[in-house]
Amino acid sequence: MNFSKKALAISPSLTLKVTAMEKEMVKNGKDVIGFGAGEPDMDTPEYIKQAAVEALNKGFTKYTPASGTMDLKKAVAGRLQKKYGLAYEPAQIVISNGAKHSLFNTFQAILNPGDEVILITPYWVTYPELVKMADGVPVYVEALEENNFEPVLSDIEAAVTKKTAAIVVNSPSNPCGCVYSKDTLMGIAHIAKEHDLYVVSDEIYDELTYDNTCHYSFPSLSEDAYERTILVNGLSKAYAMTGWRMGYTASTKKLASIMGSYQSHATSNPSSITQYASVAALNGPQDELAAMVREFEVRRDMMVETINSVEGISCVKPEGAFYVMLDISGIIGKNSGGKEITGSLDFTECLLEQSLVAVVPGIAFGADHFVRLSYATSRENIQKGLARIAEFVRGLNE
Repeated sequence: MNFSKKALAISPSLTLKVTAMEKEMVKNGKDVIGFGAGEPDMDTPEYIKQAAVEALNKGFTKYTPASGTMDLKKAVAGRLQKKYGLAYEPAQIVISNGAKHSLFNTFQAILNPGDEVILITPYWVTYPELVKMADGVPVYVEALEENNFEPVLSDIEAAVTKKTAAIVVNSPSNPCGCVYSKDTLMGIAHIAKEHDLYVVSDEIYDELTYDNTCHYSFPSLSEDAYERTILVNGLSKAYAMTGWRMGYTASTKKLASIMGSYQSHATSNPSSITQYASVAALNGPQDELAAMVREFEVRRDMMVETINSVEGISCVKPEGAFYVMLDISGIIGKNSGGKEITGSLDFTECLLEQSLVAVVPGIAFGADHFVRLSYATSRENIQKGLARIAEFVRGLNE
């Protein structure tokens, strides 16, 4: 018996693997400090949970339209109008089981076998796999730390071929935390227009920006950008609803119809209860979201200051999301417990085994001289975990 060659070519998520290892060690009594999780450590706001209870009590537990309820589509459209001045009709919105599912639907709808998709490195670990699952080919353009991880437009232009179908934009970025400038975004929009490409704009972290940094939603840049962009977002990060699984896309009516039809056969509708609660989340008070952003900013400052005080490691100050890319290039070639650190996997394994600190190796994001740390954890954990990292780095041998 044979297995699917396409399925065998898909790599497991290293971020989820690290989180699973960390949880297993904690379960076994180890005092592990985890910087791997890509989710807020705060609880879902009470008013959202109460809306879910209300949905249960009302018997809102049946099938909904496959692409989402009208109430939730209107709430999403209302948010995009209020925040960015974007006019979307409910027929342009597709509600899915998380932003990852929305991205899956997107690539299934726009790619044919052999089509190329440009990804900016460091990239979110799942982008290449989603492209491959849709029979596409990932093409990588490196963004350098010295440029705050923003891509150089001429590098993107050089990566475009006759097979290029789309460019993925992720701002604010996972794993870098960078927020693209308007000039960079306008440049990408120009390239997409010139070569008639889709732009898949993953804006799941759009509420999490700091230092009064402005996030520009890609379809708001121009009428042409609006027409060719598939905007991807969700409620996981902003409302601490990762386990609820709620994402959405906004695109043209035709593309939304294709994705809705695909989803109707693949999964049918997202959870009715989650949809009901998501309406409450989008239309309700936003005070806890604002408080969460303020807390993340404090934690970010703690993390950046501490990292940059340790010789051999460094980081740039992220403007959004809740991640720091820790540069380990200064300690490549050093030894820990007799093992040479040749890249991010070695660093991650040694750090976890010897210092009980879990980070995500940068090789998962196409950046092997970095590791990713999440500051979606308590100030106490940040202080304690970074002290262990500092001790580990200072103990390395030449």
